[in-house]
Amino acid sequence: MSSSTHSTMHTHPDIMALRERYDQAAEKPTVQVADGVMMMAGLYAAGSAWIIGFADQALAVPNLIAGIAIALLAAAFGSAYGRTHGMSFIAPLLGVWMIVAPWVVADVTTSTAMIWSNVVVGALVFVLGMVAVATGTDMLKRSS
Repeated sequence: MSSSTHSTMHTHPDIMALRERYDQAAEKPTVQVADGVMMMAGLYAAGSAWIIGFADQALAVPNLIAGIAIALLAAAFGSAYGRTHGMSFIAPLLGVWMIVAPWVVADVTTSTAMIWSNVVVGALVFVLGMVAVATGTDMLKRSS
């Protein structure tokens, strides 16, 4: 019986080098600011029903859930982007959800403040989510 030693996938040299590249990209100040602003946007989205005053509407719970998800994603990107980069596509999708939610969620009587709140936060999360998607790729590098 022969014994062969196989390294596990998470210790493979290529995977470790790629993870290191993502972690180095996430250490840039621009990316750190984007992660921080995205976290604040998520926390605002989570509390927006109570801040703006539509806590009695059906949109309060979806905003709470989406806001918490956005804040948790931003925290994960900020602390361990090398391990969480595969989830970065979720942030722009949550931004789009925040934009369309006032019209998609049933039993919502929309107000101007509710719509503006969701659209502005959704657009911000979408843009910052696209920054998270581009982090670690050559998309953020300027040509010289």
